Amino acid sequence: MSEVTRQPCPNCPSSDAFAYNSVKMVGVCYSCGSAYPKAGRKYDQEILDKYPLEDKGFNSPVVVVENPPESLYKFVPMRGIAQDVMEHYNVKTLCTREGVPIQQEYIYPSGSKKTRRLPKSFTAVGKMDELFGMNLFVAGTSKMVTITEGELDAMSAWQMVGRGSRYPTPVVSLPSANPSKAFWENVIPWLDSFEKIVLSVDKDGAGDEVAQKINNIFPNKVYRVDHTLYKDANEFLQANKASEYKSAWYNAQRFMPDNILHSADDLLELFDDTPDHSYVPTGIPDFDKKAMGLMQGHFTVFKAPTGIGKTELMRYLEWNFLQRGVTFATMHLEETKLRSVLGLVSYDLKDNLTRKDLVEEKGKTDEVRASIQRLGDSENYYQYFLKENDGADELISQIRMFKEAYGCSYVLFEPIQDIISVGSEQNKEGLLAELAVRLSKVAADLNIGLITIAHTNEDNEVKYCKMIGQRASVIVRLDRDKDAEDFMDRNTMRLVIEKNRPTSEEGLAGEMLFDVNTFTMEAL
Repeated sequence: MSEVTRQPCPNCPSSDAFAYNSVKMVGVCYSCGSAYPKAGRKYDQEILDKYPLEDKGFNSPVVVVENPPESLYKFVPMRGIAQDVMEHYNVKTLCTREGVPIQQEYIYPSGSKKTRRLPKSFTAVGKMDELFGMNLFVAGTSKMVTITEGELDAMSAWQMVGRGSRYPTPVVSLPSANPSKAFWENVIPWLDSFEKIVLSVDKDGAGDEVAQKINNIFPNKVYRVDHTLYKDANEFLQANKASEYKSAWYNAQRFMPDNILHSADDLLELFDDTPDHSYVPTGIPDFDKKAMGLMQGHFTVFKAPTGIGKTELMRYLEWNFLQRGVTFATMHLEETKLRSVLGLVSYDLKDNLTRKDLVEEKGKTDEVRASIQRLGDSENYYQYFLKENDGADELISQIRMFKEAYGCSYVLFEPIQDIISVGSEQNKEGLLAELAVRLSKVAADLNIGLITIAHTNEDNEVKYCKMIGQRASVIVRLDRDKDAEDFMDRNTMRLVIEKNRPTSEEGLAGEMLFDVNTFTMEAL
């Protein structure tokens, strides 16, 4: 098995959000979002033994030879790049007296120098506030300029599309994936002298960010080379695919941010790849008739004042997921972790076993332990919690992790107001509004169902923050007459759909009866 998941992250404190690919020798953490290996990070041998890297020198200390004799510097062909190209970009390789390459030096226009200790350790002298190679090409002497993410890629691209041309196109490189503010100030006038900017950057997060940044500065000028076949220009060159690269370069398409749909291909892909409504029936007939069930890709809010039975309804929904084999994660902020588990045990054994004293009193310790074992063995149930100082950011990270790493279709949490812990109601309202917007977006982006409980005020509005209701796809009001004389009325909850974006059906959506003997709910 090449993909190992639920591992400790080498970049952050997470104990189980890291996934490592033993074939590609790379990894990613779904908690902190960082890649492994992380640029600029040094790893101790214990981590390297656990997660081996293809580049064995990644963790080697950067050793730069001080004041070597000029005779040891040569223009050395390397990784498919020809000697004359090295000479054109003035990239010399320092070799041992036996001729073994040790390091390369990339000289920037102002004299700043980046040194690469082979195979892949870097150090720099001076500020990298320019494009590598821009001093070799006069501004505006060509209609187009090509930008890569690395010096070797710049030389590779120029060798494949510029060298030998009567009017060679300039090819330059960014100094890093995250250039400084001073960098942009220095290079914008030079770049603006060209009619067309062609990006030959990696097809990954960093490459996308660079493309987006340059497109924001130069709208309508930016085109992007399709790197579908190989990661970067140098990989094309090393694979002897210069003609394929040249074709991709000539056919570079106008850059379109991934949050914009425009072409027929974009729209057809949307139609072909968007799934129909994915939902799980709740087992509440009237609710399922109106809403089909609980929707993936949507943010659903059940709202009610204190003491109506919101948490017990949440537990019913969890048990429904377990019965249907749906993978989900849940968090109850107003009860202990054990109480959350024993609530599900009560459904399993059809008895009120919500406290350990009740379990012992009824002599059901063995049965409860067996029920908990079944719950864990199902592999569909994840209980999580937020630490004392955790808030919205940590919740969003947890949701992403549960979807991407653990395959959860739904994440439940309640109450939403307790995610934010601040002093003033005004601050709380603003932070809850921001959280509601983020939750609605992440639900749609990940196609995951997010279900929460919200407290209401005396006007039956969501407490502290109306934005929660505005951003929710589905809002369900829960009603119960706690003071009714009739036992059935006193223990019956009514569900009323107030908002239903997926199907537009609203109104009374079923009743749930709470059994005080088993501490479970069932649909009427």
